[in-house]
Amino acid sequence: MLVRFRTLTLTGRQRPPVPSITRCVSSSNMSVNMTTGGSSSKSAPIIREFVDVEGGDIRSRGQSDGIRFRLVSYNILAQAYVKSSLFPHSPSPSLRWKARSQAILTLLKNLGADFFCLQEVDEYDSFYKRNMADHGYSSIYVQRSGQKRDGCGIFYKNNCAELLAKETIEYNDLVDLLLDETSLSADKQNETLADGNNGAHAMNDSPVKSSPECRGDPNDPHVRLKRDCVGIMAAFRLKDPFHHVVILANTHLYWDPEWADVKLAQAKYLLSRLAQFKTLVTDKFECTPSLILSGDFNSTPGDKVYQYLISGNSSSASLMTCLEELPFPLCSVHAFTRGEPPFTNCTPDFTNTLDYIFFSPSDCLKRVSILELPELDSPDVVGGLPNYSHPSDHLPIGAEFEITKE
Repeated sequence: MLVRFRTLTLTGRQRPPVPSITRCVSSSNMSVNMTTGGSSSKSAPIIREFVDVEGGDIRSRGQSDGIRFRLVSYNILAQAYVKSSLFPHSPSPSLRWKARSQAILTLLKNLGADFFCLQEVDEYDSFYKRNMADHGYSSIYVQRSGQKRDGCGIFYKNNCAELLAKETIEYNDLVDLLLDETSLSADKQNETLADGNNGAHAMNDSPVKSSPECRGDPNDPHVRLKRDCVGIMAAFRLKDPFHHVVILANTHLYWDPEWADVKLAQAKYLLSRLAQFKTLVTDKFECTPSLILSGDFNSTPGDKVYQYLISGNSSSASLMTCLEELPFPLCSVHAFTRGEPPFTNCTPDFTNTLDYIFFSPSDCLKRVSILELPELDSPDVVGGLPNYSHPSDHLPIGAEFEITKE
């Protein structure tokens, strides 16, 4: 159960439209109830602003022919994991599905991003798909493996982007990759033994056959890698004022801090699949796509997974040594601008940064603004999340990008 690493809900005031830059979507004129603090059951989610990464006013930019779009990544906290026993610090009414679902929907609507990458999405068919469609969003979704009820979804504005291609990522596939690797190793070992014994019966000591079943020893890599985590990636063609293809990937890695090797194997598999997808999109649509990766990585700044994602280096031995090192460069939006935030997940037992938006640097992709985040002493987060102001234990993080003609 994903308990330790839950997600905050962060909100910001709706910004006015930016006339000098072509946006994928024009900003809607919505009134936002800006409350600060979670003491009242009538409090609305807090919506914070996007702020210029260069410290200027995002409304006073010069004329540009670029495409500007906003992306928000948010672990919305699956209702399946919401129990008073797990969140004793949270007001009970704020944990109820009716209140939380409406608060999340209000938050997303008022943030008005062109793309939402959401994690821990349950009730997708019954609630989020339909309600987001009412606000102009199409969506793609992958549910977690096994009996898990939540998953990852990408929601995108119909008048902003056209879906070109998509693929899902099942991290349980790492088990099959490991089986193939160990089977090949065993075959080579048996051939060597057969040759060395002048035709004697080959010994079959394949670790695949001698390993426990899936419910066995968690130290066995075949068991250890089966964590039912998923991701989803898609290529979109941005529509105006010129066509450009952008690849978005959304994922939720395994939570347990003691299983860093599993998370690292997942991260490597993620980037290997993403590299293959990028090649496919490049060839099929004859383009040079921009690439953005976001999600809940359940990894704090500076740990092995984070360091791998931004550098491709790891000091620890991976379970999947067959996977290549970083296939393309990645930078964290926040680290590249003002530094990683002090936290994106906030509970009394754990407060730290787990959520990131990474991008592959290119001459045509520019960071314009980022979504403001609260300070640790902000009244709306004191005491931990979720609460009336934040429907999740995670905060939404966001960034605005500008695409220029190559």
